[in-house]
Amino acid sequence: MIPRLKDQYRTQLIDELKKQLNIENTNAVPKLEKIVINIGDGKAATDGRALESMVDELTAISGQKPVIKRAKKSIAGFKIREGMPIGVSVTLRGNRMWEFYDRFVQVVVPRIRDFRGFSKKSFDGNGNFSLGLNEQLVFPEVEYDKVRDIRGMNITICTTAKDNSGGYELLNSLGFPFREN
Repeated sequence: MIPRLKDQYRTQLIDELKKQLNIENTNAVPKLEKIVINIGDGKAATDGRALESMVDELTAISGQKPVIKRAKKSIAGFKIREGMPIGVSVTLRGNRMWEFYDRFVQVVVPRIRDFRGFSKKSFDGNGNFSLGLNEQLVFPEVEYDKVRDIRGMNITICTTAKDNSGGYELLNSLGFPFREN
């Protein structure tokens, strides 16, 4: 079954984006490529249960088992040795990506406390958008009683846009809540 937002993108939004961005070729219209979710926590290096809870929470949020990220360098000040687990990451593509994006915009964003919109300055110059969340409890999939620690996460939405304006138009047409200036 095709996700609702993907179907809407194919049937309506491609033509609108072609007009807005003045693009003639349908294949040149920007589209979502992938969504990467990262959670990092230094406690995971010493506490096995912290790593386990991060994996469980990210699995519930994304619907996909995350990859455990390990330290590339030893840092004595943080008591981290090379190879110690320090975070988890998941890359969503295809239908899972579209469903996550739809759930994120429609369900999760309204649950963020004191939310006034995401800044347009968070684009990286190539049309990709990065944002940070302070707590994982805004996701309805995470059970409040089972949460050991409140930890934030980074979400990067990668697009095929060549520049920030193309990425902005794509996300704006997909209903992404940007802050009004």
